[in-house]
Amino acid sequence: MCKGEFRVTINISANGGNIKGRHMKKIMYKGFAIGLTTILVLQLNAQSRYKTGGAAKTTNNAATKAPAGASSYINTSKTKTAGSNDANTQPTAPATTGGSRYRAGNNQTPTVTSDANSTTISSPGSTSTNTVVKFNYDTIGDPGLDGKPEVSLRNNYAAERTQVKDRKPLEYEDLREDDALFSHFIWREIDAREKMNQSFTYAGKDENGDQRFFAILMNAVRSDSVIAFSSENDRFTTPLSPSQVMSLTSGKLDTIEVTDPISGAVEKTVTRTPQFSPDSVYTFRIKEQVVFDKEASRLFTRIIGIAPIAKQVIGGKSIPRVLFWVYYPDMRRTLAKFDVYNPKNLASRMTWEELFESRYFSSYIIKSTIDNPGDKYLSNAIKDPLFRLLEGENIKTKIFNFEQDLWSY
Repeated sequence: MCKGEFRVTINISANGGNIKGRHMKKIMYKGFAIGLTTILVLQLNAQSRYKTGGAAKTTNNAATKAPAGASSYINTSKTKTAGSNDANTQPTAPATTGGSRYRAGNNQTPTVTSDANSTTISSPGSTSTNTVVKFNYDTIGDPGLDGKPEVSLRNNYAAERTQVKDRKPLEYEDLREDDALFSHFIWREIDAREKMNQSFTYAGKDENGDQRFFAILMNAVRSDSVIAFSSENDRFTTPLSPSQVMSLTSGKLDTIEVTDPISGAVEKTVTRTPQFSPDSVYTFRIKEQVVFDKEASRLFTRIIGIAPIAKQVIGGKSIPRVLFWVYYPDMRRTLAKFDVYNPKNLASRMTWEELFESRYFSSYIIKSTIDNPGDKYLSNAIKDPLFRLLEGENIKTKIFNFEQDLWSY
């Protein structure tokens, strides 16, 4: 009995193990089937989603079908349907416009339209235009040399001064060449920076215009028919026109070409060098002749010509440059109409013609024909400026001694 019970028990346990094994296999097969079904459903759902654009429904017409060979994941309609929740759908990109040369389709030459005052640039593929205005720069400085005298509409003085424009210089005494016992040429320079010569740079205005001596010379050449001569020499050989004289102080016209960085159009800019002020011309050269007339027993000093000198900077060094020469006898009529500024008393003014004839100015000798066979300036023969001044005083002494030695007591 005991052995039989033991065997039954063993058989039952074995049968139970077989039943459990078969049950576990069924569970595994069922789970595998469920997982595979889930993966297939998700894949089909995803494919359907990318084909139709989400929940939107599309018709099966020829317009909405993808072309042959196209990927099934590409939305060929390029139009997002209202109500779609597809965040991966890309909107249609707008048309690219602009003038960048690196952008495709814009590497074409822009259209440039120019006239006298402006340049219009039109880029291809763009409706916008770029207009560049041309500027002409004119940097003329002091207009006192070119401007006309401003006439007062009322009497600017306590008394009438109508006789100013009617004044005429006195005629020279006649000098015969046969009566000239002694004669030499002297070249002097007047420096307006000296205290005695400050009237040469008086920047006042009068009925006749600018009162600076350089402005008087320029106005005489332009308005009073006084002929200016070239500075090549001091013998008045080459006359200059008024326009040529004015060009000496108006500067040189320069044309600068400016290239637009976008269109490549060339813009021309006209510039003019600044005109120097009349105050910058403060040195004047005088050529005169000293003649002793034996008929009158008198020493005469006659001014032959006047030349303004401008300072020109070359290589950082200031170099004097003679602008032009004016024949002094032709200038006398003009100088007689201009009064010299008197800082002590305006009522005791004298004319510029009286100032030169009475020699109320300070000067120094730069050249003479006395003991000068090489026709050189003192600056070429004597380097020290102090010794040049002493040599100029020595020339004055020689002229003075010659005149005094002619007298007998």
